[in-house]
Amino acid sequence: MFVTKCRYNCFLKQSHIDTCTGAFKELESLGFEFGTFGFGGTHVHFLCNVPKKYSIAEVEGMLKSRSARRMFEKHPGFRKRYPRGEFWSGYEHHESTGRKDYAASEEYILGQQKHHNIVVIDDRQKTLAELAAE
Repeated sequence: MFVTKCRYNCFLKQSHIDTCTGAFKELESLGFEFGTFGFGGTHVHFLCNVPKKYSIAEVEGMLKSRSARRMFEKHPGFRKRYPRGEFWSGYEHHESTGRKDYAASEEYILGQQKHHNIVVIDDRQKTLAELAAE
């Protein structure tokens, strides 16, 4: 789990969620395997299999730096909220799903919007084919 700096509600728009998820998935070329993602407005929960050659500190730095860079590139308005360029807070929580049931962990992650009573606005640009009458 990663938390945004000052716990700002940065994940209330679908475009922000897509940008962050895409940035995480860019690391699949290095051997990372991602499962489900759950965005709770101020934080993100996700399942990830990490290659053994990386330590937890390295992985945390890679995930946070890549996603913060993409958020600032795709959404320039974030520079107003985060002028120093620090998107993520120093807090993180990582836990092995070996101690828990994998299905229960996945259900918890998928239920983040309902759990935190959040409504995500779909602000993605529609294509002409989607808007055309049938």
